[in-house]
Parts: sequence; structure tokens; C-alpha cells
Amino acid sequence: MSESLDRRSFLGSTAAGGLALGFSTRSWAADDAPGQRLRVGVMGLSRGAALARQFAQRPGVEVAYVCDVDRQRVERLAGSLAETTGTAPQMVSDFRRILDDDDVDALVVASTNHWHAPATILACAAGKHVYVEKPGSHNPREAEMMVAAARKYDRKVQVGFQRRSWPVLHEAMQRLRDGAIGEIRLVRGWYNSLRGPLAPSQPADVPEGLDWDLWQGPAPRIPYRTGLVPYNWHWFWNWGNGELGNNGSHGLDLCLWGLAMTRHPQQVSSGGGIYFLEDTQETPDSQTVTYDYGDLMVTWEGRSAHLRGFEGSRFGAAFFGTKGTLTLPGNGYAIYEMRDKLIEERDGSGGDTPHVDNFLAAIRDDAPLNGEVETCQRSTMLCHLGSIAHRVGRTLHCDPQTGRIQDDPEAMKLWARDYEPGWEPQV
Repeated sequence: MSESLDRRSFLGSTAAGGLALGFSTRSWAADDAPGQRLRVGVMGLSRGAALARQFAQRPGVEVAYVCDVDRQRVERLAGSLAETTGTAPQMVSDFRRILDDDDVDALVVASTNHWHAPATILACAAGKHVYVEKPGSHNPREAEMMVAAARKYDRKVQVGFQRRSWPVLHEAMQRLRDGAIGEIRLVRGWYNSLRGPLAPSQPADVPEGLDWDLWQGPAPRIPYRTGLVPYNWHWFWNWGNGELGNNGSHGLDLCLWGLAMTRHPQQVSSGGGIYFLEDTQETPDSQTVTYDYGDLMVTWEGRSAHLRGFEGSRFGAAFFGTKGTLTLPGNGYAIYEMRDKLIEERDGSGGDTPHVDNFLAAIRDDAPLNGEVETCQRSTMLCHLGSIAHRVGRTLHCDPQTGRIQDDPEAMKLWARDYEPGWEPQV
């Protein structure tokens, strides 16, 4: 993002960005020794509302800011946090207000996908650590830039693949490392949902309290339409990444974690389309993507119009080895021998808390991040490559070291996106 536009936009939005609420805004600094309490800001208060509550419940953490372009969301969450913690966070509509506060340690980015990378990059440049929700980037170039920003500014960047912090799944991954199913040759991820057709989207006046220009941010501008905010932007390429980027990112991350994969696929193929939901969405409601690594294969299957999944679960992953199978259906794992006899089964708990705690420990004690940005953006890159293969309608041939698409200029045009002039992220 250009510095001139950044400051101009920031100063112009200060009056609108700061909201008033009748609660105390006393500092926690009086209650804790310097350096012990972490101050965080939370951006995007749909998914971010749950994360804000998680952070507010952790010892030694103050949610100092809550931010959303929807005024009602900001006021509602600030009031709720004030009731539960006794202290009201500052309310802003522009997250750059948070970055301007030198006393803020970290930014939680839970906004729309097209904001994930630009907000993360700006936060790193401002000296903040970042907890960014999945998928973490809108396109492959942004994935590269996020990693570069974390390295350049030496910031902790945790991606919200929460399963990477669940103890039972760490146990499952260790069983794979120990050879419980032999050498892995095939991995399958899946997600099933029952989404209804989208309501017709119509041009309309911007609702009161919504900053539509700031919601669009780095994305090329369109006039306001109904049916996009707060959720259905997921199914349009200008802002979202479809089901593959929405929930497929979680499943594919499990696949790569189990494989301890550090390279990119050689070939990526996608089949699917809009087969069930007759509406205006652009992303497929049914999709199967195949990732060929030469010595093994990863597949992902997504269905937005059928709840029936696999292994008794709507979401999961399965690893097929030379000695058996390990499945991850939900919050646990199961191991089967080659004749499909169950030989081991474990269940556990999930949730956000372990991942949040890991992020805080990384900031305080330099603990290793479970969802470190480079590792997790390798998983997200699979989503991006699958979407590009779908959009161009052919198999992609990729460099295993960089993931970049070879000998296909049309596909490489989708490696990055067009930005609203003046909003291009820079590292």
C-alpha cells in the first residue's frame, strides 16, 4: 500500500474510525508489571468476535481494540467485553488506528479473505505480531509476501489452522512419523456442507453504519449490492476463495502436516462446477482437486450441497500407507490395518484455546509457532493452485520448490490479483 494513500486515508478516517462507548477505558498497566500484559487489537468481528473473547480470557492479555467496518458489530462486541472483563476496548472502524498505537503488541486479523495479507503485511511493518485467520492470503503472490513480511520485520505470524495445536492431533501425527501405517502413498481431505442457494443480489444503498469503501479495501471497487456482507462474499473471486479456501484449507493443512511436506506438487488438476446451487455464485459447489507429488498423491473433495461425508464425518483427512490407514474424522484419530480392522482409536478436545495460547507463548517466550506462516501458507497455496486449475480448466505443472506454474502464462495471470489503485501491498 502506498505510504501517501495510507496516511491520507488514515487521517481522513480518524473521526469516523473512532467510536464512543460509555465504559471505562482504564489501562491494565497499573495492574501488571511492565512487559507481562499483552495488548491486542482484533480486526473483523464476525469470526473475530469469538477470537476476541478467547484472547480476553487468557491471563495477562488485554483486548485493547475491536475493529470492524460495521458499526453495530463493533458496539455490540465492545459492550459484551466490557461486561465480562470490566474494561471496554477502544472501538475503531479502520484497523490502521490500531497499528498507530505503539503500545499494541499484536493484531488479530479475522476479516474477509482479501484483507488477510494486506493487513498482515502492514501490521508486521508497524512492529505488531499477527494472528491471521485462514486461509491467510487471497492469492499465491500474497502468500509469498506474507512470509517475506514476517521475515523482514522479524514478527511472529500465526495462521488460524487451530488443529495444529490440538494435543490429540499431535499424537496422531507422531503415530504417522513412527510408521504406524508404513509409507504414505495417498492422502484424502474432504469437507461437506448443505448451503442453500444465495438470495438474489441487487444494487442497493449502503446500509447505515457500514463503511463499504473500507470493506472493499484493496479489492477493485464495485457499487454496493445486497447479499455479499457479512458472509456470502466467500463465493465470489473478487474477495473470497470458495469452499476450497474456506474449509478446504483446514483439511489440506492436515494433509501436509501429516506428510511433513516441504515441497509443492508437480501437477494440480481440478474437476467440478456449480451443479446444485442455481444462483449467482462464481466458485464451484462441487469440486475434486488432485495434487501429484510424483511419489504420492493428495486429493481434496468439497461439496456445498450434500452433508454426507466420509469416515462418518463431514470434515476430515485420511492417510493411506503401505501398512494401513490413519483417519482424522473430527477431534480424534483412528488407525486401521490393511484388512480394515480397527487397531487403535483416540478422541480428544479441540477449539481455539490451545492455538491462541501457543501464539501468546511465542510472543512472550519465543516458543515455536504451531501455525507458522511459511508452513501454513504452503498449505494455503494448494487451495490457490486448485482454484487456478479450476478457473483455467486444465492441469497445472508447477515448480516443486516454489509452487510457481510453468509454461502457462494464462494461469500465471491468476498468481496475483488486480488491486484498487493505490492499495497495492508492498514488502
